[in-house]
Amino acid sequence: MAGETTLCKRKPLVMGIVNVTPDSFFDGGKYYSPEAAIRHGLGMVEEGADIIDIGGESTKPFSKPVSIDEELQRIIPVIEGIRAQSNIPISIDTYRSKVAEEACKRGAHIVNDISGLTFDEKMVNVVCEFGTSLIIMHIKGRPDNMQENPFYDDVVSEIKAYFKERMDFATNHGVKEENIILDPGIGFGKRVEDNLKIIKHISDFKEFGRPILIGTSMKSFIGKITDSPLHERTEGTIASIAICVWNGADIVRVHDVRGAKKAIQLVDAVMQS
Repeated sequence: MAGETTLCKRKPLVMGIVNVTPDSFFDGGKYYSPEAAIRHGLGMVEEGADIIDIGGESTKPFSKPVSIDEELQRIIPVIEGIRAQSNIPISIDTYRSKVAEEACKRGAHIVNDISGLTFDEKMVNVVCEFGTSLIIMHIKGRPDNMQENPFYDDVVSEIKAYFKERMDFATNHGVKEENIILDPGIGFGKRVEDNLKIIKHISDFKEFGRPILIGTSMKSFIGKITDSPLHERTEGTIASIAICVWNGADIVRVHDVRGAKKAIQLVDAVMQS
């Protein structure tokens, strides 16, 4: 799949999350060892994941960055372990060019940059060198401060303007437009009402002609709306996935692959009826 987003021409894709971290908001520490992370990733492949997204640094609100060496030590064995047993497209969830470069050398097909190429000026060069797909995500601030009173006059319009500017930057530096995927960044410098408006207006982002990725899985806005603690947000997550797909999402980034696949199957059946 290197450099391709043609998979998005079929049913919405499911991106399974593999957090190789001790502190990610939902499953931090559960898959921290390479062996556990590899088993988890391969289990998602068996459940029908279309993409595996591997990350070695938590970017939850108020999180602190880890060193590049630590991030590499976490993710490289997992990429190699999964790649040795599966040809599934692998996404590297990082905003650091060095981490992306080493991941791509070992078989990653997609660079998932939460900063939209703004945190590391060399990231665009890595994407071009390897011809990978690029996920441009919208974020307001940085993980350690993004939830300190975020505010928008019109969240959808502001994200669209950001996407236009970032796409222009990427393509002007050699990234092929057909390799770009857009992510509005649910929960990344957003209030509950912002997240809801993004989900409601996913179709507005389709004007760029690029696949839209949405990550709602288990996030705090679901907990606030449903009055649910972290590990009781499954139903809200499934509902959000169904709504996102109905409204035009091409890729959903999830912790529960099996549940997401079933939700998509039902929505797709209704849409095709």
